[in-house]
Amino acid sequence: MATYTKLDQIDLPVVSERYGLRDPQLEPLKGGAANSSFHVSSPSGDFTLTILDNHDIGSAQSLATYTQAVYRLGVPTTEVVPALDGALITTFDGRPVILKKWIQGEVRQPLPIPLLPEAGRILAQLHALAPETEGLGDLPVGTRRLSAEQLDVIPQFADREFAAWLATRLKRVRSAEAGSERSRKIAHGDLFADNVIVRDDGALSVLDWETVSLDDPLLDLGMAAVGLAAEGDALVPERLNALVTGYQALAPLSEADAAALPLEIEHAACIIAFHRYYRHNVRFPDASKSTYHLKMIKFVESVGAATRPGRT
Repeated sequence: MATYTKLDQIDLPVVSERYGLRDPQLEPLKGGAANSSFHVSSPSGDFTLTILDNHDIGSAQSLATYTQAVYRLGVPTTEVVPALDGALITTFDGRPVILKKWIQGEVRQPLPIPLLPEAGRILAQLHALAPETEGLGDLPVGTRRLSAEQLDVIPQFADREFAAWLATRLKRVRSAEAGSERSRKIAHGDLFADNVIVRDDGALSVLDWETVSLDDPLLDLGMAAVGLAAEGDALVPERLNALVTGYQALAPLSEADAAALPLEIEHAACIIAFHRYYRHNVRFPDASKSTYHLKMIKFVESVGAATRPGRT
C-alpha cells in the first residue's frame, strides 16, 4: 500500500517556486484511494495539488497528459497547471506531483437523479473522441478489465462460494462477449459519484483519469451504471433510465447494444466485486470491509429485474 504524503511533509516554498504561486496555503482533501490531495489557496488562485504516491514518473506523466488532453477536447474536467518550466508534472522528495485548477463544487452521493442525464451525456461525449488525438495516442487497452493474472487468483480465494459465483459469472460474460464486434472507444472506467463534482453553477465535472483506456463503450456505460444508478445494494430502474437517456441523447444504442447492456452492467459489477474482495481480504486485510464484495452479489441479482423491457 502506498505511504501517503502528509501536510507537514510538503515544502510550501518549493511549491511556490515550482509553480510561481504567491503565499500558498494548503488544506488536506478527504478521499482518494491511491494518492494524497490538497486544496491550495493563494492570491494566484485556487488549485488541487496531488502527490501521486501510487505512481512512478512514467505513469504520472501519462496521467497528466491524458487529463490535459480530454480537458482540451472539451470534456468537463479539471485543467492541469504546468510548472514554470512547462512540465505537466514535477517531483517532491522523489514523488511525482500534479497541480490542477480547483473546481468549486461538491461531491454528492448519490448523484441526484436530475443530474444523471448529464453524466450520461459526458460519457457519450468521451466515447465520441478520436483515440488518435494528440495526448491520447498511447492509451492502454482494457484497463478496467480483469487481467489473466487476476483471473488466475480467483480459485485461490478463501471464500470458496464467492469464488465459484464470480468465476461462473465471468465465464458467462466472456462467452457472450466473444461474438461482440463493438469497436473500442476512449473509456473513463470509473464514473462513480466520488469522481463527479457538482459545480456551483449546477453543471458536472468528471475527475480521476487513472483508469482511462481504450475499451468497449458498453462496459464503460455498465461501470457508470454500477457507480451512479444504484441505491443501497440494488440497481434502480429510474436512475438507470436517467443515465442511459442522457447517454443516448448523443450516442443512441442499437437494438443489439441495448439488449447487451444488462450483461455489461453485470460484468462491471463482477470487476468491482473482485477488487473489493482482493483488496480487503487478500492484499490489505480489513475486517471492517471484508464483506464489501457481497454487496455486488446483491447488485447483480437486481440487474435482471431493473432492466426488464419497459423498465429502462
